[in-house]
Amino acid sequence: MLNIRRIDSQRDDIGRAMAELRSKLSPRGDVVSPAGRQRTIEVFGRELTPLEVVARICNDVREQGLPAVLDYNRRIDKAALDSATIRVPADEMAAAHAAARPEYLAAIRRIRDNIAEFQRALLLRDVRIERPGGWLAQRYLPLQRVGVCVPGGAAAYPSSMLMTVVPAQVAGVPEIAVMAPPTRFGAYNPELLAACRELGVDEVYRMGGAQGVAALAYGVEGIPRVDKIVGPGNLFVALAKRHVFGEVAIDSIAGPSEVVVIVDHTTKAEYTAMDLLAQAEHAPGASILIGWDQQVLDAAVAAVEAALNTLDRGPLARQSLEEFGAVILARDSDEACRLTDQIAPEHLHIATADAELLARRISHAGAIFLGNHCPVAVGDYAAGPSHVLPTSGTARFAAGLTANDFLRGNSLLCFTPDGLAHLAADVCLLAGVEGLTAHRASVETRLRGPH
Repeated sequence: MLNIRRIDSQRDDIGRAMAELRSKLSPRGDVVSPAGRQRTIEVFGRELTPLEVVARICNDVREQGLPAVLDYNRRIDKAALDSATIRVPADEMAAAHAAARPEYLAAIRRIRDNIAEFQRALLLRDVRIERPGGWLAQRYLPLQRVGVCVPGGAAAYPSSMLMTVVPAQVAGVPEIAVMAPPTRFGAYNPELLAACRELGVDEVYRMGGAQGVAALAYGVEGIPRVDKIVGPGNLFVALAKRHVFGEVAIDSIAGPSEVVVIVDHTTKAEYTAMDLLAQAEHAPGASILIGWDQQVLDAAVAAVEAALNTLDRGPLARQSLEEFGAVILARDSDEACRLTDQIAPEHLHIATADAELLARRISHAGAIFLGNHCPVAVGDYAAGPSHVLPTSGTARFAAGLTANDFLRGNSLLCFTPDGLAHLAADVCLLAGVEGLTAHRASVETRLRGPH
């Protein structure tokens, strides 16, 4: 029987229950599997925390360069690579593309076009306004070079490559370097390589984890440093991105994938079950069900139990549901919306009769999916918005990846003598208040004119 946490807002201390649930989803940096702990001991000779592992790897790469990257590739991923083979050869990418199924490449093109259309629609545009005796402008220029992390441990993820590379291309980034672990699901995966080739990405490196992030951030022999690192990954990738932030920009520090599903009497239980399981199978993945009808919630949980044994990753999904999942009985739809805002989930699926109305009452979510026929998977794979989204409650202040994240803005100011005179009094007054006399003099000397 599924041992998922039950929370009843009328009987339980809802504040305490929500705080405990929130702590499970926080980016503490210690959610690691037993296999991961054992691998740490094998690589480093003793048990280290994930933060300690990441700090050691990043420091080694910074000090030693490519030899450290190759050493960690060998020790962690059992990949014997050298300076000539860490980058995927052009002929191998061409061969993967030539061997790919035509229908697969056609799907890649359709999804690329969907993403590009959406990203172009929201792209920031240059702005110019006129002022008395001058003008002001804001211009947006693309970053020069971006690094993209693509996972490849338990499965291949060409979708993650699409959801990061295409927004960067729409922004006009000229250099895009993809890193994927040297595994059969990573940089040796023909479908991933074919998709890269289809998008025109020819710089793919066989490296993953903290060593890959560090190589992109610091630059090593044969791999120039990047300006920004984006894309999902495991705990060590997330912590490495946090470690190198400041050397480069990053998109986010992502925790386990998560979904909140809000249901009512119109929601089909079998749909809800698969929505919850789709996140749980990420393992770890957090699936939270909220409703105000006990019978609806019970039916959904029963459907989850029935479906678990039919899934390839059923045991992993069960573990995720029992460790990170919850079923919350709210008093009404108002409380369901309030609790959802407290969770601030990465994905929010409102599968109710009045989904659009409820969405207006919820401010904090990375992406919101409305109705019974809009599962999270359509956003994960094909719709258009990037599936790189804020996790661990950061949707309170963060947003999903867009093409605008690959732009940097410059402000431009231009004034004539008359324009300077128009602003001079206010500038000089504030400079005087702050005691910055040279600031004030830089204006006043111009007003007096040359001697």
